Amino acid sequence: MEPTPKDRVSRWLQTGGLRPTRQRIVLADLLVGDGRDRHVTAEDLHRASVSNDEPVSLATVYNTLRAFCQAGLMTEIPMDGNKSYFDTRTDDHPHYFWEESGKLTDAPKESLEFASLPPIPDGMEMTKVDVVVRLRKSPL
Repeated sequence: MEPTPKDRVSRWLQTGGLRPTRQRIVLADLLVGDGRDRHVTAEDLHRASVSNDEPVSLATVYNTLRAFCQAGLMTEIPMDGNKSYFDTRTDDHPHYFWEESGKLTDAPKESLEFASLPPIPDGMEMTKVDVVVRLRKSPL
């Protein structure tokens, strides 16, 4: 039997060890209620909550997204220094950034290969490699 959106949300929050507050439930339902992966900005999620008659302040959206990331439920993907996308798919995978629409989508990871990476500076450890392929229509 297919889990209901309420079941998905409850399980998702439990997996992260997060208390199910009203705001977390509202935002988690928008993110994972239908079982599909999402790439959202805080502003996207805020607009979705308002349009669903479940308004949550933008500050609360930011705080909740950070809590979801800290709990390992989402990954933050910083873009251009002033905007971040939040991804509900937490495994390592590359992304396409579609410049015309400003959307971030998953890219296939099967063909992604690294022959080598730059040397890690002394005293540092690598925590993650993010791959974002920026796309735009080629000029004719």
